[in-house]
Amino acid sequence: MDDDPLQKRLERLRRITDVTTHRSELYGEIAKIGAGSSGGSLRSLRKAPAPGKKFQKIGFIMFWIPEPTGITCAVGAPMILAGRYLDKKYNGSTITDVGGVTEKTLSGIHDFKRTTM
Repeated sequence: MDDDPLQKRLERLRRITDVTTHRSELYGEIAKIGAGSSGGSLRSLRKAPAPGKKFQKIGFIMFWIPEPTGITCAVGAPMILAGRYLDKKYNGSTITDVGGVTEKTLSGIHDFKRTTM
């Protein structure tokens, strides 16, 4: 019975389910913390900064401001490009995003277990 590959896979799925459930509960508890000294540091987990978007906005504003020397256009265009680069490279996911992905994974594992058992 120990050599059954289906049993091994099911045991592995049970362990993954347990870890995913625990992780989901942990993220939920962290998300509920709001007041106190830890609230300020955990705020960044709920609302991640988006420096790429800010660079793009400032770049567009500078690019479209009419001025005779054209310095703002020369500064605005690279800021737009830098913002787009940061948007691609910077991970702005929050704890809610991680929790959502964990919930989807957990439901997928439950669906798979239901179909195999």
